[in-house]
Parts: sequence; C-alpha cells; structure tokens
Amino acid sequence: MTDTDLITLRNLGKTSVQWLRATGIHDAEELRRRGPVAAYCAVRARGFRASRTLLFAIAGALQDVHWNRLDPEYKQQLLDELEQRQEP
Repeated sequence: MTDTDLITLRNLGKTSVQWLRATGIHDAEELRRRGPVAAYCAVRARGFRASRTLLFAIAGALQDVHWNRLDPEYKQQLLDELEQRQEP
C-alpha cells in the first residue's frame, strides 16, 4: 500500500479518519505499520468512544474488504489480541 489518504480506504469515514489522524496515523502505510488492534487502541486511548466496529473497519480497510465480510476466525483473533492488550 502506498501513501494513500485514509479517507479513500474502504470502511473509513470522515469521523474514523479524524480519530486516526488525531493519533498520528495520517496515511494507509502508517495504518498498516501499526495494525488494526494498535490503531484501534490508540483511538480509544485518545478518549474517542469508538466501538469494536472500528476495529473491524480498520482491519477490512487494510484488506480492502467490507468489515462484515472479514473471516469470523480473523475477527476473533483481533478480539483476542485486543483483550490481551487490555489486561492489566
């Protein structure tokens, strides 16, 4: 993926792009480098009230698929990784 503006990625709308930019993620390459779970956690850490749908939207954006079409096992892997990051 190149330095594609986030707004051109599938699943990401104006609000989610603003949230990602607020965390220092300004392009698709940076989003890919951080990965969906880290990007989602960064958004939440900034105080934005993003649901887990954003996590799936980011993952889908990186695969260029609608988040509803992500493999259920992959979604569970994302949730498992998220849970591990949130444990004390």
